[in-house]
Amino acid sequence: MPKTEQQFLVITALGTDRPGIVNTITRLVSECDCNIEDSRLAMFGKEFTFIMMLSGSWNAITLLEATLPPKGAELDLLIVMKRTQSVQTTYYPSTVTVNVVVDDAPRIVEQFTNLFTTSQCNIAELVSKTQPANNDMPAQLEIQITAHDPLDDNGIIIKNKFQQLCTMLNAKGNISIVNNPNMQS
Repeated sequence: MPKTEQQFLVITALGTDRPGIVNTITRLVSECDCNIEDSRLAMFGKEFTFIMMLSGSWNAITLLEATLPPKGAELDLLIVMKRTQSVQTTYYPSTVTVNVVVDDAPRIVEQFTNLFTTSQCNIAELVSKTQPANNDMPAQLEIQITAHDPLDDNGIIIKNKFQQLCTMLNAKGNISIVNNPNMQS
């Protein structure tokens, strides 16, 4: 089917983790003749969240919208669905990935997301996890952020700002800049 005729649906499922639950959801998606375009799963304590972007015909997406809520209720899941559109890929001169380890404290993640926002970068992925304190070490926060940089400066500006923030927070961090080929004609 041509891409223009496809419909798109984003689904988030949240509930207590147990074996087979993700397979049950993906089976229902398949039975409704939808395709999983993108998905993420994460565990938070005893809870899991599963996010998917699906595509399919109007009938397939509508069928899934009708059958997923009762299945979610049966599985004791909170289900949120929203129709969306596929977007054309935007060209960015570079992709920036940072990894940080720092003593955990409130507002640390926000300081790093603010760094990217004030640099006009588009955050594509964010993962943060706190490792509990042990004998001689306070709790450690691990952060990974991937963002798209609109500046054609080989990441020099964001790299300098990142290093300044790591110094200010006494954080161990590294930054990787991948220059994307110029796709514009």
